[in-house]
Amino acid sequence: MDSSLFAAREEVTASGRYVLATYALKAPADTDILKVAGSFAVGQTVGTWAPVPNITERMRELYQGRVVGIQEVPPRDIATAEDEPETQYLLHIAFPHANFGRSFAALLTTLLGNDASTSIRAKLVDVQFPQEYAKLFPGPRFGIAGVRERLGVMGRPLLLNMIKPCLGFPAEVGAEIFREVALGQVDMIKDDELLTNPEYLPLPARIRAYVQARERVYEETGKRVAYFANITDRVPQILENARLAAELGADGVMVNFVFTGLDVLTALAEDPRVNVPILAHYAGSGPWIESTASGMDSLLYLGKLARLAGADLVLYNTPYGGYPYLRQKYMLMAQTLKQKLHHLKPSLPAVGGGVTPGMVPRLVRELGTDVVIAAGGSIQGHPMGPAAGARAMRQAIAAAVDGVDLKQAAQSAPELAAALEQWGVQ
Repeated sequence: MDSSLFAAREEVTASGRYVLATYALKAPADTDILKVAGSFAVGQTVGTWAPVPNITERMRELYQGRVVGIQEVPPRDIATAEDEPETQYLLHIAFPHANFGRSFAALLTTLLGNDASTSIRAKLVDVQFPQEYAKLFPGPRFGIAGVRERLGVMGRPLLLNMIKPCLGFPAEVGAEIFREVALGQVDMIKDDELLTNPEYLPLPARIRAYVQARERVYEETGKRVAYFANITDRVPQILENARLAAELGADGVMVNFVFTGLDVLTALAEDPRVNVPILAHYAGSGPWIESTASGMDSLLYLGKLARLAGADLVLYNTPYGGYPYLRQKYMLMAQTLKQKLHHLKPSLPAVGGGVTPGMVPRLVRELGTDVVIAAGGSIQGHPMGPAAGARAMRQAIAAAVDGVDLKQAAQSAPELAAALEQWGVQ
């Protein structure tokens, strides 16, 4: 066994030179896991499947990966007659961040890519970043406090509506939907993730129409509803979209970072002309997160990495609207986005997917008040109309924050009563 392939966790952590990646994998019980881990550490850095010339000791010292730990799950120290044909492991591999710098594409190629002959079939479950590396990234420009300040909302969950139908209408129809919802005094309205920049509803026309609707409602109600424009597009058009959105008066931008990439999210967060909050959407993350044998853990991908890249808000699923997301993961995701992480400001968790007023107390109980509650169909599909749907959600939020039972609150709130009759308490 080549001892140069292995290092103590304390050594690599103290040096500040490495990111520490943790993988979960299964292997046949007779697998030489030490050899597999060592080959992976070398193959993802300086070497390949066969010995090659020109690898110097200095290259190994500065740029080679190190095996920091191998844990069986469950842990054992002796062989028994009941041993299973497969063994589960957690592998901890340290990679010098000098190899990939501040590029997420290069980072993920190192952690998950390269030649299949030197990679492993495993799921990346966590990455620990030293301060030296984390400081290369902007993190959220506004964070929770900054978003709240811009929206003028403190002490309660924020309410977000995504316009439904998702697409297929002209700007004037979308503006009227915007107006109806805004009259119910939601805090934010965003484009649906499916609505990008189609010819029949180009982004500039949409922004102008929605901003005008926003201002008309503000004159009527005194409540300025924030508009987040979906700028998802090809590169470099996406940066131009973001700059245009800010210039035309959008209050924030939304991007599907799953398909545009984490590096695009960082470019948006660092662009001085895009001085508005960024909402990062999770659409299409399933292939990355759902497998137990490959991809990444959602807490890493949608949580830690999105925050590092600069997301002020991150939208993800609840486990209550049809998608079988694990309850503990949805709760831990909110903590991942908000808890202390080096210099980074906290990101605001936004949860959606079949959310109704009857679900609100549960969401607040499980996630706290620093959360965005994202509701689409239950606002546009409210039996009394979109404005009433928005009011029903606001009434449910107020009741949850005040600790009032929803059915009791509904006695003096007809919009909430209608919503509970339609969808019940969940």
